[in-house]
Amino acid sequence: MDAVATAPRTIRRDEYRPPAHTVRRATLTFDLRDEATTVAARLRIARNESGQGVLHLHAATDLEILSLRVDGVETAYERDEETIRVPADKDELLVETVTRLRPAQNTALEGLYRSSGVFCTQCEPEGFRKITPYIDRPDVMAPFTVRIEADRASCPVLLSNGNPIESGDLEDGRHFAVWDDPFPKSAYLFALVAGDLGWVEDHFTTMHGREVTLRIHADRRDLGKLDHAMESLKKSMKWDEDVYGRAYEHDVFNIVAVADFNMGAMENTGLNIFNTKYVLADKEISTDLDYQGVEGVIAHEYFHNWSGNRVTCRDWFQLSLKEGFTVYRDQCFSADQSGAAVQRISDVETLRRAQFPEDAGPTAHPIRPDSYIEINNFYTPTVYEKGAEVVRMLQALLGPEKFRKGTDLYFTRNDGNAVTCDDFVDALQDASGIDLTDFRRWYGQAGTPRLTARTSWDEAARQFEIELTQSTAPTPGQPNKEPLVIPVRTALFGTDGKLLALDAQGTLETVLTLDQPSARFVFENLPSRPIPSLLRGYSAPVRLELDLDAASLAFLAGHDNDPFNRWDAAQQLALRALQAHLTGRADDRALPALLVALRLTLSDPNVDRGLAAAMLELPDEATLALDVDQVAPDALAAAVDHLHETVSRELGDVLLDVYKSCDTNEPIAFDAASIGRRALRVASLQMLMVLPDEHRTALAETQARDAPTMTERMGALRALVDADAPAAAPVLDAFYTRHHGDALTIDKWFALQATARRPEALTRVRELLDHPDFTLGNPNRLRSLVGAYAASNFVGFHRADGEGYRLLADIVLDLDSRNPQVASRLLGPLKQWRRFAEPWREHMRAQLTRIAAKPDLSRDVYETVSKSLA
Repeated sequence: MDAVATAPRTIRRDEYRPPAHTVRRATLTFDLRDEATTVAARLRIARNESGQGVLHLHAATDLEILSLRVDGVETAYERDEETIRVPADKDELLVETVTRLRPAQNTALEGLYRSSGVFCTQCEPEGFRKITPYIDRPDVMAPFTVRIEADRASCPVLLSNGNPIESGDLEDGRHFAVWDDPFPKSAYLFALVAGDLGWVEDHFTTMHGREVTLRIHADRRDLGKLDHAMESLKKSMKWDEDVYGRAYEHDVFNIVAVADFNMGAMENTGLNIFNTKYVLADKEISTDLDYQGVEGVIAHEYFHNWSGNRVTCRDWFQLSLKEGFTVYRDQCFSADQSGAAVQRISDVETLRRAQFPEDAGPTAHPIRPDSYIEINNFYTPTVYEKGAEVVRMLQALLGPEKFRKGTDLYFTRNDGNAVTCDDFVDALQDASGIDLTDFRRWYGQAGTPRLTARTSWDEAARQFEIELTQSTAPTPGQPNKEPLVIPVRTALFGTDGKLLALDAQGTLETVLTLDQPSARFVFENLPSRPIPSLLRGYSAPVRLELDLDAASLAFLAGHDNDPFNRWDAAQQLALRALQAHLTGRADDRALPALLVALRLTLSDPNVDRGLAAAMLELPDEATLALDVDQVAPDALAAAVDHLHETVSRELGDVLLDVYKSCDTNEPIAFDAASIGRRALRVASLQMLMVLPDEHRTALAETQARDAPTMTERMGALRALVDADAPAAAPVLDAFYTRHHGDALTIDKWFALQATARRPEALTRVRELLDHPDFTLGNPNRLRSLVGAYAASNFVGFHRADGEGYRLLADIVLDLDSRNPQVASRLLGPLKQWRRFAEPWREHMRAQLTRIAAKPDLSRDVYETVSKSLA
């Protein structure tokens, strides 16, 4: 590939300029028809101070423009890639356009497209320009009035943003509906849905007394699977009022579930469009994680009503302003619903598995990036998950009361505006009186800080010292790093297992704030050398290196009253055991200490079962790879096998007791205790099945066939598939027969086989690509097979012959012209090629090079591949 000749333009944050024109009001009329749709737009446009004699409108390269009139006169215009230029020598203009779209042919699922016969839109980040010419940037906000005309029989439901103001019949069996959204919004928040949908309806009274009609729409066959989504929506609305004082201010709130969707969901004002995966749920087809996923994503998109819609981002470099903040909000909501301990562990596991590798790879970027080629590529774990951790640190530094005052000021000061990350921090700083100047470095600096803790004890002086040191490795474009503000929640345990008072007031926990390369913290008048519990609750997104010995970590894993640190101590012991196996250290003490801690935890009936289940989820190859310079997948797999086999063998008795104790005849419930019990039952069975015998296999087979919940059936089936048990094939066949026709459940069936932890999984993946139920056109199905194989099957994907990489490259090349957004996201596992040993390294590089050589590569895939190879 000739990089100079074909490289698309790079967009840089420091090039931002305010818009030369803005839209005062947008009025759209959609004439929806099977073969083609026409869109008539009336835009009242005003010139800003920086405006000159030319109006620049965004329009996708392939957008068919039938006419363009300015103040009623057909007007000539110039056009280049994604921009048209219109003469504009007045302060105010009326621009009218008519465009023609073909939604049924829109395989990219951006702009207006059809999903299972339903017209729907996806406009974030830049899909609106695929519908009509517009100033398509988030800092241009306008009220919208939308008229939709369609065939009544095929599209009885016509929805858009805001409130319905008119509807009626037309000739030839057609009808119309008009929607008005009085609150100014960016074009990326526009939404339209038209189709033959059913719905469930409920109502919510806001804290201001507004009666809001709530409707969740889906295929009529799925109406029985919407109750959980509706309850989740009402909980979200109440929580946002109670915790942030934010109330909903439209008369109706609509959610629509569509089968074909590139993302999880979209927060369009008053009309959230969702992937079916995050709306549909019932006891027959849904696991506990499915229920929690629906609840969390419903909350996330609803919370965007304020943190993203009423106050949005000035430009796409500020994406974490809305996404990081809203992820933090939905994490806190989920913690309140299903238990803070397990939720926090889940949050951190996601960060470590998805974001830490990104920080260590060729596409590392700050939560507020400095440049991009294709903005679709920056909907990343860094922007979302690390962005949430940055907000969490702000809350910790300010405290709950001052943080709430800061968010109140942020919403009040910026309601109806498009603002920046600095505006968010300014509001927190102004409301709290706390200087956050140095903290802002988190917004501009990429990479995961490494926090090293060294301790010393002065017996004579009864002083305990903790020396904290921070460092961040160079990342692309950022060779030198500044020190960050790192809050380290800390407690000290005495030899009796109790927390020690840290001062005369009896304080049991404190926050050590490290804002320099290193600092020393001294605790005085202690009775004996304590065991420190550092970074409690994972108070900062760093990699912590402790000088604690295995016995001290085992103590924390068995006794720490901070659930996250108890879990993390077990994780650290497991990682030390894995590293000992890799390096051949025969005298390692970590594995025996881990076994003691796990036995203690599993045998204690007072330990939260969800926490116990999480502690049994030992690090896998992908986690271990983060600590290895040259990754040799076969060596990592051998180390993981050894660890899991040892735990399964040495703790078999207690695992079997735990498994039996979790088998109850209680009615199915989805409270935290019930979810934790099922999680522990599944985790103990899966650990037992690492060394399957006739009895253990019989337990798994019976559970896979007869368990009352999908969580337990799927967990047992996972154990059978990973163990390559003879019973796996007939149970898989029975699962398919039972659930054939339910798309989300068949996604699970594909994913189970794609992630079978064996090199020969590739053969099955290739067979499933030809299965009649597989299609590249549905992102869920694609992710369940190809995405799950590449991202979640370390053993099966990282084959020494490189054939797993070749398969992924084949799919990406095929998909690039159909759906470049999804194609680019599939490439994540190949971006880490430099960290692998030979021959894996060369195989990965070769496939990236092959993709790069494709003519007319999309911007999405070009950016990912070019940065990976640079």
